[in-house]
Amino acid sequence: MKIEIKNNATLTPEVIDRQYKYWRWRIMYSLIIGYATFYLIRQNFQVATPKMLAEFGYTRAELGWVFTAFALIYGVGKFFAGIICDKTNARWFMPIGLIGSALCSIFIGMANSMWVFILFYALNGVFQSAGWPPVSRLMTQWYAPTELGTKWGIVNASHQMGSIIILFGGSRILEMFGWRYVFFIPAAFAILLAIFLFERLRDNPQSLGLPSIEEKENLLNDTGHDDNEEITLREVFFEHILPNKSLWYVCMANFFVYVIRMGFFNWAPTFLQEAKNSTIMGAAYINMTFELMGAVGGFLAGWASDRIFGGRRNCTSFYFMVVLILALFMFWYMPSESTLVNTLFFFVIGFFVYGPQTLAGVSGAEFGSRRAAAAGTGLTGTFGYLGSAVSGCGVGKIADKWGWNATFIFFVFCAVAGAFFFMLNWNRTSQCYKVKA
Repeated sequence: MKIEIKNNATLTPEVIDRQYKYWRWRIMYSLIIGYATFYLIRQNFQVATPKMLAEFGYTRAELGWVFTAFALIYGVGKFFAGIICDKTNARWFMPIGLIGSALCSIFIGMANSMWVFILFYALNGVFQSAGWPPVSRLMTQWYAPTELGTKWGIVNASHQMGSIIILFGGSRILEMFGWRYVFFIPAAFAILLAIFLFERLRDNPQSLGLPSIEEKENLLNDTGHDDNEEITLREVFFEHILPNKSLWYVCMANFFVYVIRMGFFNWAPTFLQEAKNSTIMGAAYINMTFELMGAVGGFLAGWASDRIFGGRRNCTSFYFMVVLILALFMFWYMPSESTLVNTLFFFVIGFFVYGPQTLAGVSGAEFGSRRAAAAGTGLTGTFGYLGSAVSGCGVGKIADKWGWNATFIFFVFCAVAGAFFFMLNWNRTSQCYKVKA
């Protein structure tokens, strides 16, 4: 039974532990459901892409500008949304973003012009950028660094949950009702979920009368500030962002990770149907494998970084990238129309691309500190979606001019570059909190 306590001076350790357990569970499943829902009204465009190409006669490069416009707006928006989220209440932030994104999806479904598609999918990026900063803020408010990687990996599975649902459900809607309803139906569902999120979420332990995570776990805050004190823009930029070399290395690594991740995210349904002769549902099933193993890879990467590598998130990511390089090279070198072979490669690539993607977010939050966790994660996300912008029109252009094989050579290059930047942070761990003597 939940209790919103107003005075923690009378709380016993047993009551605190019980309340933390309840609220951690409630907030975690709410974040998973909430962020998965964002994907229903983001990746629906990718599901509809093959039919839109056929109906309107666009080239891949032309429609790729829709993805690029979204990625640029979403990437920049994540950084500024992170700053705003660090200064506001996460309970409001996520539902508002979800409702705004749902409305954009409805307008896209009503449109018939490339410019309208670009406009509302870019505007969708503004509201979508409000999705992940509340997650990073709440996770760092409720979990200590020693368990953050594992728990982050669990919540990060919301990416794959949303993708799997829309890949399968959206493909069924596409076959039964046409591409416009791929935008209408998920949007209606998202609006209902926004109400659910507002009722479930709370901003931090102190808002419920509970002690902060550093008080509960006897952790020493070495930032020199009270974490509940509102952070200023000057502090964000000049104390937590600009001089933070480790954070910038993560940002560069995440740029290259996202070229690969969003290259598959944006183009896999089209690629599988054009180059591998997959049906609509066949492509959906193979993509579901990619996303499903991404969830497993993200969780195991977080767990390994906590339990095996002692908080060395970037070291863990480097090893994942090395295997990813091999998998991408083999997929390019051994092309096949076999569904089993394609599924196997998507299985491996999804596992090893989502591990570094997950840990880049954890590193951004930790290197930014708990006071600027959302801003730090937002900045890594900004660089990630600059990479996503390249995967939009860039991959579309490469595929149009040189074919899909050239696209995979490009992905291999990006994986090598990402591994290099993770290596530069080889031994870097979170120094934000230490156990008090």
